[in-house]
Amino acid sequence: MPVLDIAEVANKSFDYVVVGGGTAGLVLAARLSEDASVTVLVLEAGRAILNDPKIDLPGQFGVTLGDPQYDWAFPTVKQKNSNNRESIWSRGKGLGGTSNLNSFAWIKPPAADIDAFEKLGNPGWNWADYDKYFKKSETFHPPAKEQTDLYPHTFDLHTRGSSGPVQVTIPPHAYTLDKLVQETLVNRGLEAIEDPYGGNITGTWIASANLDPKTWTRSNSAAAYLLPNMSRPNLGVLTDSLVSRVIFEITLDGQELLATGVEFMHGDESYTVKVNREVILSAGTINSPKILELSGIGHPDVLSKVDVDVKVDLPGVGENLQDHSFISVSYELDPDTPHETLDRMSDPGYLEKAKDLYALGQGPLRNGITSFSYFPLFIANPDEAPAIISKLEKEVKIRREIGALPPGLAEQLDIQASTLRDGNLPDLEILAFPGLYSMTSTKPEAGKSYVSMLSVLNHPFSRGYIHAISKDPKVYPEIDPHYFESETDLEILVQHVKFIRGLTEVEPFKSGIVREVDPNPTCHSDSDIAEYIKNTISPAWHAIGTCSMLPREKNGVVDCKLKVYSTKNLRVADLSIVPLHIAAHTQATAYVIGGKAADLIKADLYTEVP
Repeated sequence: MPVLDIAEVANKSFDYVVVGGGTAGLVLAARLSEDASVTVLVLEAGRAILNDPKIDLPGQFGVTLGDPQYDWAFPTVKQKNSNNRESIWSRGKGLGGTSNLNSFAWIKPPAADIDAFEKLGNPGWNWADYDKYFKKSETFHPPAKEQTDLYPHTFDLHTRGSSGPVQVTIPPHAYTLDKLVQETLVNRGLEAIEDPYGGNITGTWIASANLDPKTWTRSNSAAAYLLPNMSRPNLGVLTDSLVSRVIFEITLDGQELLATGVEFMHGDESYTVKVNREVILSAGTINSPKILELSGIGHPDVLSKVDVDVKVDLPGVGENLQDHSFISVSYELDPDTPHETLDRMSDPGYLEKAKDLYALGQGPLRNGITSFSYFPLFIANPDEAPAIISKLEKEVKIRREIGALPPGLAEQLDIQASTLRDGNLPDLEILAFPGLYSMTSTKPEAGKSYVSMLSVLNHPFSRGYIHAISKDPKVYPEIDPHYFESETDLEILVQHVKFIRGLTEVEPFKSGIVREVDPNPTCHSDSDIAEYIKNTISPAWHAIGTCSMLPREKNGVVDCKLKVYSTKNLRVADLSIVPLHIAAHTQATAYVIGGKAADLIKADLYTEVP
């Protein structure tokens, strides 16, 4: 039962209906359909887009961003603390979801960030459990001799998976640039981490990428979990199907809602599919809360504005939004070292040669982004860090005393403040982008090479929201990330920029660059840097939290089994359930959530059948 047509779905019954064929959703569907006695349907709003070179071919970062065939491109509202700028939040549209669009960063968070989930009231959500599902998801391929001859890669096979569906390797990379950056950061005081996949990422290291070294193509959720299982007669997918709402009836005891079907748009027509066992929302941090609200689950004030009757009063829906955000500090590189950066792809002759080499399984179009560093605020600026943290703690204390914190937020902020004070846990991230990534529309000059040090805010203290603004499922929800609502976020990024700029006094970076490109030489003071950040801040597209897995009285939406409160058979399984942000790019975590959700559902199969 591969990709279906509407006649095979409309008014038909399936045991499980998974809403969203993205990163977590396809993991979940594949795992559930391992049981031949159940039927599984995936409803995906986008197209099939399988075996598409725009998705599969590495080394062409960002080619699908903003393209409506591949990207939802959700706009945010104007951000009052970021000079009234709007942002576009890219999200994958089509089978594979955002695993089609991302930049291949395959990263595990620090163990403490995952253990925090359990501390917030979610038994079983801890590092040991995370590590188990991570290893189940991947097959790690050590780098080839071609790479180790150029760069001395290190890794520990005990921290990696060996038989999972996602193919992962350390890809070819701009090794001269990574050598420059890594040596500089070690000389600045960071520890060189031999393997960052065992729960400690504090230091500087080379990351893996979700690339299959046998074909040098993207290993996304469609390639890893859907295509190998297309022949299963109990697994079906319907594309171009935008879900409107979940249909419920009241259970006999009157205490919980029972999901009996899903209403969706296919073309311009509305259809319904029936469900025998469970509905699982895997529509992502943006769309999962919107679907809950259009189904009557959420804050009554939000539902009344879109003329939806309240079925479950659940104020946490759409709240607790957190996203990574980043800015760029870029430099022109010394031409005496022939760095093979992405800037060279702008030369048509070079690009054609790269394509010819790629056809032979060679060349720079296989390259990944590999140089990452995570470190505490105290390393960035030991003199100013204590004052920043004390100011934050005082702010939280006052807000707690006057009752200005929503339920559950105080506990989250306490964990975040504790992380800031811990000299062994990371707060800041730098990734070395091998090319000019300008936030000010500066164009690379022909024949020159650049490095952009991307500064990422990993644990934002600001909290935003995502809410439906129309009953029409085609209308995008309102997204307000509340960038820099907490001044601490801005202050941390200012320190980050100052740290990066300080690298120009550390060898070999000092001798390896020619000049700073962005911000610019006139940006000197902390206030100048803050303005640059406000004017150029970009989302990292790692949003979480809008269906938070927390106790209900703490503004939770789902419990530790991912079941929506006051429902009998509706779950959420995507990044929206993450209650507190992690110091890692989120792709690998989405795979973990999909895999764990499948096991939670299977465990309930015979004990909670409706």
